This record gives sequence, structure tokens and C-alpha cells, in this order.
Amino acid sequence: MAPIPTPPAEPQDSPDGYVGLDAAEAERLARQRGWSTVRSLPPGAIITMEYRAGRLNFEVRDGRVDRAWKG
Repeated sequence: MAPIPTPPAEPQDSPDGYVGLDAAEAERLARQRGWSTVRSLPPGAIITMEYRAGRLNFEVRDGRVDRAWKG
């Protein structure tokens, strides 16, 4: 049986620090800090709930990050 792969390490970065930032600037900063995937979503978007290491999600309202979370 093959070993279970170890997921890549996530950046040591708090999603809360992105709230209130301009969405484009927040995405640029997140990628600079090592997030491999950055996903911007409108408020109330229907999304899958699978957790993906290295992904940062932004809920964007009026061009600003309203909420941010890992996975």
C-alpha cells in the first residue's frame, strides 16, 4: 500500500489580515506570501467545501475583501 502523501505546508499567515483590503491588492499580497491558490468569491456564492491546503478564499464585496479563510 502506498503511503498517504503529506500535504504541503501553508504559509504562516492569518486570513484576518486581508479583511478590508482592495481585492486585487489582497490577491497580490497573498501570492507574494506563498499561497498557491487564491479564490475570490461574491457574497453568498455556492462553493464546494473540500479543504485544499495552500488555498486562501476571499469573499469580495464592492471590490474589498469582506471575509477571508483558509482551504
